[in-house]
Amino acid sequence: MNAGRTARDRARAELTAEIKDEARRQLGVYGADGLSLRAVARELGMVSSAIYRYFPSKDELLTALIVDAYRALGVAATAADQRLPERDLRGRWQAVCHAVRDWARANRHEYALIYGSPVPGYTAPEITIAEANKVPLVMVRVLRQAWAEGTLRPTRDSGVLSDGLAEQCRTLAEAVAPELPPEVLARAIVCWTQLFGMVSFELFGQLVGSVDPSDEFFAYAVDVLADLVGMPS
Repeated sequence: MNAGRTARDRARAELTAEIKDEARRQLGVYGADGLSLRAVARELGMVSSAIYRYFPSKDELLTALIVDAYRALGVAATAADQRLPERDLRGRWQAVCHAVRDWARANRHEYALIYGSPVPGYTAPEITIAEANKVPLVMVRVLRQAWAEGTLRPTRDSGVLSDGLAEQCRTLAEAVAPELPPEVLARAIVCWTQLFGMVSFELFGQLVGSVDPSDEFFAYAVDVLADLVGMPS
């Protein structure tokens, strides 16, 4: 009985993976808005009604793809962080930034799914939040270590926070890094948003005619962001 259940579970897992793989292929052809459960079933040789036993709706399939994409990006960022010596804080910070870009360039359609235009009519459920937070939390982990060691020294004055922004940063700090002052977290948010903004500009063709190819620009920008947040040399 247990063996039978295990075999069924394994078969279900394999078919679920096949469904998601075909859905990812179709993302590259039709985009998220054009993704169709019936089309996925047809390409896999399934009757259309059978696929609904795995994903009752297109939204549930999109959610599964989004969770997978965020998870894979988080794994890439974590691996990049862990490959370097723990005390190489600046190197770790920069490695995470480069890992985000490398993953996005290798998985353009999945990146577009999570950081591109919203899919009309789709609202991501809370289940996606924990996976979406993994990259910024890796960055915050490096930041916290630099703060604890007393080596976090921004190279320029980032200005005075408004009362409202300072309060927002204090609230966020309570959830992710209670010891970090609002000014430190505000600079980290600037770096986080700039990182994904640069990657999106490159992937969506906004740098053509200026700094394309973008390897040298990206390396320079990551170095500037490391200075902004205060990573030690």
